Amino acid sequence: MTVIPDPSQRFPLPHAHRTVFLKPHVTAPNIEVGDYTYADDPDDATAFEARNVLYAFGPEKLIIGKFCAIAAGTRFIMAGANHATSGVSTFPFTIFGGTWAEETMDIITSIPSKGDTVVGNDVWFGYNTLIMPGVTIGDGAIIATGAVVTADVPPYTIVGGNPATVVKQRYPDADVARLLRAAWWDWPVELVTENVRAIMGGTRPRSSASPCTTGCWRTDQRRNRFRGVSIDHFWHAVQSGTHRHPERCR
Repeated sequence: MTVIPDPSQRFPLPHAHRTVFLKPHVTAPNIEVGDYTYADDPDDATAFEARNVLYAFGPEKLIIGKFCAIAAGTRFIMAGANHATSGVSTFPFTIFGGTWAEETMDIITSIPSKGDTVVGNDVWFGYNTLIMPGVTIGDGAIIATGAVVTADVPPYTIVGGNPATVVKQRYPDADVARLLRAAWWDWPVELVTENVRAIMGGTRPRSSASPCTTGCWRTDQRRNRFRGVSIDHFWHAVQSGTHRHPERCR
């Protein structure tokens, strides 16, 4: 019998409440999280919005994709943390109200926004990482332990350090492009489950998937289903260069 985790489950590991699927716990309108993305925190993983998303005072959003792994100590600094730097002092007089607020409100509201913080799918955040406002982190990226991310991270790239710099790209450019087109995180969860061994380990699935007669994945957007799929054929296509864009597979 096939058993698939329920993404709406608050605690996917019954005996380990330090790990939660985030989506069921998120209530703030400026935070969006995809299915199966989880956070780990030995103190209180359910308090992600309060403990891990800081200074979310403005309209900017935190958008996190599917199947991301967020280690304990990861923090997302939002644009509300910014101070005005146009004058001789960076002290935030405005927040203390009264005449200070009346005299300086226009200064605080004129601080340029860095925009939304956007995290792709299948991103791994190491322990104690810090994500600064307005960055975009691409699909398949790895953020090393203790990294301070101040700039965009390309897909399938490992970054580390303070400020974070590129350690290496996980795959050649052509393979990254094919992986992004395949977008396994958008497959029906039944298909992900059927091929989970290959997705995680790069090895042939234990179950016998039907071969793809066209040598590629094909998706029918109108019916929202996949046809003729076999992930080991996909990995072969990545290496051989025969994989084609799903929308062009007919």
